[in-house]
Amino acid sequence: MAEYSFPKSNRLLTAADYKAVFDEATFKVSCRYFLILASRNNSTRSRLGLVIAKKNVAKAVQRNRVKRMIREYFRLHGEQLRGLDLVVLARKDVDTLQSGQLRERLGSLWRDLGAKVEKAC
Repeated sequence: MAEYSFPKSNRLLTAADYKAVFDEATFKVSCRYFLILASRNNSTRSRLGLVIAKKNVAKAVQRNRVKRMIREYFRLHGEQLRGLDLVVLARKDVDTLQSGQLRERLGSLWRDLGAKVEKAC
C-alpha cells in the first residue's frame, strides 16, 4: 500500500518552499487551465505544491477533486521530473473539465516541462 501514498518528502510543506519556487522558477509551462512553475532542488526527488484558489474553483468538492487528480498524476509520473520542486496553479474554469480531459491537459504540460528540462541540461 505504500506505493500509493503521497509522503511528506514529496510535498512542498512550508511557505518558504513555495516562495523559493515562485521566486526562482526556472521552468514554466501553462495552458488555459493550469500554470506549472518548477525550480531545481538539491535532491533526487521531486516535490509538489498545489495552489487551487477559491476564487478560481468556487466549490470545495471541485477543488478537492482537482487536487486529487493532480496528486495522482504526480504520483504516477513524478519520477520523470526528478530533482524539481513543482507548483501547480489552477486557473479559472478548471472545474469544468472532465477527469479524462484533466489528465490529458496534465499529460501535455508534463511532457512540455520534461522537454524544457531536457533542453536545459
